[in-house]
Amino acid sequence: MGRQGALMRRLAHLGAALLLGAVAAEVAAAPAEIVVRVLSEGGKYVGSSMGGAEVTVRDVLTGAVLAHGQTRGSTGDTKRIMEGGPRATPLADAQAAAFRATVDIDAPRLVDIEVFGPLAQRQAAVRVTSQRWLLPGQVVHGDGWVVELPGLVVDAIDPAAHQRGKAGAVVRLATNVALMCGCPIEPGGLWDAARFDVKAAISRDDMPLGSVALAYGGRTGLFTGSFAVTTPGSYVFTITAVDTRTGATGVDSTSIIVD
Repeated sequence: MGRQGALMRRLAHLGAALLLGAVAAEVAAAPAEIVVRVLSEGGKYVGSSMGGAEVTVRDVLTGAVLAHGQTRGSTGDTKRIMEGGPRATPLADAQAAAFRATVDIDAPRLVDIEVFGPLAQRQAAVRVTSQRWLLPGQVVHGDGWVVELPGLVVDAIDPAAHQRGKAGAVVRLATNVALMCGCPIEPGGLWDAARFDVKAAISRDDMPLGSVALAYGGRTGLFTGSFAVTTPGSYVFTITAVDTRTGATGVDSTSIIVD
């Protein structure tokens, strides 16, 4: 009985220790705050005016989704963002677009964040991933987790896709160009139209024919040009835009059938 009693006592102590450990782990679990902001390359925040950006936060080890949603809010204070201050100076105001979530974790978690947007311009949307540690009880400092979304929104307007034309006609080329935040491109503006290199590369039946430069078209973000289609065939116009100051780049394409 003595040996059996000692064994029973050891098992009881072990059970109590395991129970205390479980309780301690439960007590250690604490809400961690997450604030994600998506900053357009060379511009402001990607918010509601551009459909926001989709945000997914995953546990690196398990792949479990800890949080998911979209950035909502304004593009932010232009002067504060574009003029900035010393490195790490907060740029966001209370209205600046963000995705907010709270997750309960009981230990540090290495997490991936995946950002996709802008959601209102799917032809221009890109995906960016980033990684960092998330701690139990963590609070948000500064602007939160800021992810830069590279690129430009390029939206081909003319010619409309897969329309028909006649050989010998002059085709109008038109496209809208904007930053990923929707910030305006115009002559003399903060995002000066003169610094954007916009072109249309042209091919007929998969044969390259060269390119045409597009110039500012008289309203915010509009760039236009023209091209004479002298020979029947299927023409594809691949429009590219480059911000020569930041390197931000965007692409869209359209086509026309010439009889």
